[in-house]
Amino acid sequence: MRHKAKNRAARRRGIYILPNIFTTLSLFFGFYSILASVDGRFSHAAWFILFSALCDGLDGTVARMTNTTSQFGMEYDSLCDLVAFGAAPALMAFYWALTPDKLTALGPYHLRVGAAAAFIFMACGALRLARFNVFSGVRDPGFFQGLPIPGGATLLAAAVLWHYRNGEPIAPNGPAILALVLALAFLMVSSIDYMSHKNKVLMNNKKPFETLVAAVLFLGLIIVKLKSALLPLGFLYLVSGPIVTVVRSRRRRAARAAEAAENEGDGGPDGENLP
Repeated sequence: MRHKAKNRAARRRGIYILPNIFTTLSLFFGFYSILASVDGRFSHAAWFILFSALCDGLDGTVARMTNTTSQFGMEYDSLCDLVAFGAAPALMAFYWALTPDKLTALGPYHLRVGAAAAFIFMACGALRLARFNVFSGVRDPGFFQGLPIPGGATLLAAAVLWHYRNGEPIAPNGPAILALVLALAFLMVSSIDYMSHKNKVLMNNKKPFETLVAAVLFLGLIIVKLKSALLPLGFLYLVSGPIVTVVRSRRRRAARAAEAAENEGDGGPDGENLP
């Protein structure tokens, strides 16, 4: 009996290690993305960020499937996310499109504005992660408050790959990338709602097989034109946030109005008929 108990404990420890291995892989790819950016290999840096995002999605999925979620895992994941999706894309964007020689159109401010934008992106990512951890127990798991930090990093990586879609790299438009970096930073700390992969609409699908087949076909089309497809898809996700926010706000107002009408029909909040 004691031997079996030890075996069960060993298996349990192994399961706890499994999701954190994916988290460590996410950190690993984020670190190599930084090295690639410093070396001027921006397409490699973008790919490493995408690989990091894939591992980041897998660690949470594995933890939930094996029932091995833990406070340690959540904190470790946030620290790794700050490197992989905060520092790595900020440095990639800076060395790729925000250096002073690419922002000369901004006049006398071109020397420091790129570095400031990269720092703002990283700082807003850190604030986004801190807010996520603090309110993780009370928020609706079907929606993110603000753009998820992996989403912002992935969109910057998609912007880089877009400029490499025809093989030879296209020179980036510095002011346009500057505006994109600042917009993503603002969206990460905003109160705009973005749909999560845990949303009930996705989880309670009445035609799961048909949806899976459609998803496979869609992913196949994306793989064929990956460098060209990621950026438009990223912008569609950005636009979806304000739309989802407006729809949810209207539903909440309609629910409050219906509740108020019901209370008024009952004669008051306690259901008593008033004279």
